[in-house]
Amino acid sequence: MVDTGFGDRLLNFRRRADVTEGQSHKFLEEALDRNKREGLVLAVKARLVSLAVIAVFLVYLTPHYSVIYYEVLILGFALIGWAQLKIGRVEHSRAELLLIFLDLALMTVVLVVPNPLDDRPWSIAMQYKFGNFSYFYVLLAGACLAYSWRTLFAVAGYTTMLWLGAYFWAVHQPSSIAELSDKITAAIGDFPHILAFIDPNNIVFEARVQEVLVFCIVAGILAMNGWRATRLLVLQADAARGRTNLARHFPPNIVENLAARDQPLAEVREQPVAVLFADIVGFTKMAEEETPERVVAVLREFHSRMEACVFENGGTLDKFLGDGLMATFGTPETTPDDAKNALRCSQSMRNKMRDWNYERQKDGKPPIRLSVGIHYGNVVMGDIGSERRLEYAVLGDVVNVASRLEALTRPQHAFTVISNEVVDAIGDEKMVVDLGFVKDGAQDIRGRDEEVIIWKQPI
Repeated sequence: MVDTGFGDRLLNFRRRADVTEGQSHKFLEEALDRNKREGLVLAVKARLVSLAVIAVFLVYLTPHYSVIYYEVLILGFALIGWAQLKIGRVEHSRAELLLIFLDLALMTVVLVVPNPLDDRPWSIAMQYKFGNFSYFYVLLAGACLAYSWRTLFAVAGYTTMLWLGAYFWAVHQPSSIAELSDKITAAIGDFPHILAFIDPNNIVFEARVQEVLVFCIVAGILAMNGWRATRLLVLQADAARGRTNLARHFPPNIVENLAARDQPLAEVREQPVAVLFADIVGFTKMAEEETPERVVAVLREFHSRMEACVFENGGTLDKFLGDGLMATFGTPETTPDDAKNALRCSQSMRNKMRDWNYERQKDGKPPIRLSVGIHYGNVVMGDIGSERRLEYAVLGDVVNVASRLEALTRPQHAFTVISNEVVDAIGDEKMVVDLGFVKDGAQDIRGRDEEVIIWKQPI
């Protein structure tokens, strides 16, 4: 193993590069970004469909050349939607707020300013009064799809400001049909409460306040629903992060099984497990001759290939150990083939290293030698650590012996060293012999009183 000062620096370098504090938010950021992008795309599509429907409806409603004015304004709404799609991002964006304001301002112009191409008598008060405030709800619906729940309050605030601002502007504009008010007053002057609504040059302020009040209430309810949806998104992101964390240790089929269970790893228990240690021989010397960046690149390639071997053979990746790794077979659930799978994994690792060394030699790089040790027996399993940080651990004599067997590969000039317990658990000595293993008798294991009968696979 890498146990020099350089090795410690190298390990710290890799940890800083790969496991940063910000990584814990990666899934949430990705989920929010994906949700924002999907929402914007849906909002723009809905906008274009709505605008197309409105454009056709306006031609039906106003079969007059003056409808061109509104069709041009509809094109303006489409361009604003396109701009929102282009600049949309998860973070707080003043540009997006500006586009939202322009969207609402354009809608206010459509609903308040009379059509300059229409020469029929009409007043600004009538345009405002019968301007169909309900069209603002189309923009509110689009904002629900495209933006966060907080932005809906901005939509409500902008709409209130623009609509009431348009009121004060409209009531101070001269009317081209002022005489009509006199005629209506003469006709129904005895009914002032009705006159206030019928008079084309009079705008009832209370009705305008009611419009924006209801709009704000609806926006608030939709904002609450958006907040709830965001919470669900965060929970889903946490679940995805948990699955990815499991996928770092377990093969895909086991990940699905564990993800469907409540606290599947929390229970501390003892069970038989095959433990495998793999290590690069002579890595310390190799590392001293290379730059940290190149060493990290080699380690990443090595870990990627070895990880695949573990998962392909139903193993659990317990941890990376600098220039090596520890894997277990029979966690979290045991199977009759755990020892056999561990042995198959070692052979798969040997084949992967052979192919990799072939590629390296073609590039003029030195070959890398791998050593593997496997032991089988009862271990203690469960979560260890503090409440703030838990780690799933496999503990016991079996782990220590497997590590010592891996170290024995050097003096034994072997690729793999396994214990007799592994062979017994496989129950097929012929299979072991056919793979090139030879029985080598009992060996002293450092830190252990009892000897271990080993089988070795010579280089």
